Amino acid sequence: MPDDIFFELHEGLPRQNPGRDRYTRQAYRMLPQIDRPRILDIGCGSGAPTLELAKLSQGEVIGIDTHQPFLDELTHKAEKAGLASRVRAVNCSMFDMGFPDGSFDIIWAEGSIYITGFERGLRDWRPLLKEGGFLVVSEAVWLRLDPPQEIADYWREAYPGIKVVAENLQQVSRSGYRLIRCFALPEDAWWREYYDPIEKRIKKLRTKYAGNRDALTVIDAEQHEIDMYKKYYQWYGAAFFAMKKDDYLRFCACCPPNDHSI
Repeated sequence: MPDDIFFELHEGLPRQNPGRDRYTRQAYRMLPQIDRPRILDIGCGSGAPTLELAKLSQGEVIGIDTHQPFLDELTHKAEKAGLASRVRAVNCSMFDMGFPDGSFDIIWAEGSIYITGFERGLRDWRPLLKEGGFLVVSEAVWLRLDPPQEIADYWREAYPGIKVVAENLQQVSRSGYRLIRCFALPEDAWWREYYDPIEKRIKKLRTKYAGNRDALTVIDAEQHEIDMYKKYYQWYGAAFFAMKKDDYLRFCACCPPNDHSI
């Protein structure tokens, strides 16, 4: 029941994580131009970034997820947009993708690397990139060093891997990448296509599942997440990190990263 309600909250919505097409475009344009790249979109959901990447790159994009209804929606959208020949939806886990090493020019992950954790994602996905390939991820980050106890406790339970940006940048270097640039997502990335639609869905499902304790527990948890962001958005958010696989140089924590915009 909990998983069913979770997906009922999220299916058919514009996105399954904070973001907008404009920020996908901004992140993609931080990369150098590649002729018809092969791109892997990890944790693609219903495919908003997947389709935008196909339009931007003119390349082949493979979106992976484990929830088949999301993948079916992606396939339908790709067909409707005339992108079916360059977009493929694959049902597989990010922990067992099965692609040969060196398969992709770009690996993309909007809001999904938290599932593995930032450090493990960078490490495990690196071999799948071609020499000099690129990894672009968005990740939850602390925006300030002094979070109030309530939100610190919330994230300690929800995702203890959340870090300040400087710590993520050190991990980028230690994991064998060269940072290109990073930027924080503004507040509208959380609301316009993510939390606003979810709150509308929550209202409908509260009526549908009135008296169903298990369903309402899931719904309450989703609302609590939204309420935490409303109250504490100044302390945390999400950031894009664009990086290049570095096959020749190795960095240590004392090496300064490239310029960035956070």
